[in-house]
Amino acid sequence: MDTEERIKLYGMSHSLIERELDKVEQERHLDLQRSVKDDKDEEYYPQFDFVLRTEAAQMAKHYEVFYCLEKSIRKLISETLESTHGENWWDTCVPQRVKDNVQNNIEREIDSGITLRSEKEIDFTTFGELGEIVKSNWDSFDTIFSSEKAFTKIMTSLNTLRGPIAHCSSLSEDEVVRLRLTLKDWFRLME
Repeated sequence: MDTEERIKLYGMSHSLIERELDKVEQERHLDLQRSVKDDKDEEYYPQFDFVLRTEAAQMAKHYEVFYCLEKSIRKLISETLESTHGENWWDTCVPQRVKDNVQNNIEREIDSGITLRSEKEIDFTTFGELGEIVKSNWDSFDTIFSSEKAFTKIMTSLNTLRGPIAHCSSLSEDEVVRLRLTLKDWFRLME
């Protein structure tokens, strides 16, 4: 056995051992403290119950996927409407109810004294409002999405699945499957 094969074998053995230790930690609700805690707050985070920290780690992957999805939808809407309607697309294309809600959200953040989340109005919309913007400008999106009805159905499903993720609740096993299928539907909708 040459050196390269030994290194590969060592890496595979290490991965198998890590996987088995992951299972032991999860099954026995243990924290063997064998991994580096990335950017977690080492002062407060360890004070939370191990079961809660494990649940948070499992939910983090769903949050990351949804974060990317929502940010990409905001970007798609902004770029599409700007290319079609110009720099003032927000003023001309967004329903007044959405603009009013966004203005209220901006004022609430200003009044609270925190740093504003963004300089872009679209970043103050709810997920549901993103769907409203697209539907009220369907003629700008009909070459991107294959069906307005499918778009509405998928956005509604995503918004429902977003709830537990955004509000710190666990997704059941069925809802994890549903999230994956709905994401698959989303990407198929743009083919």
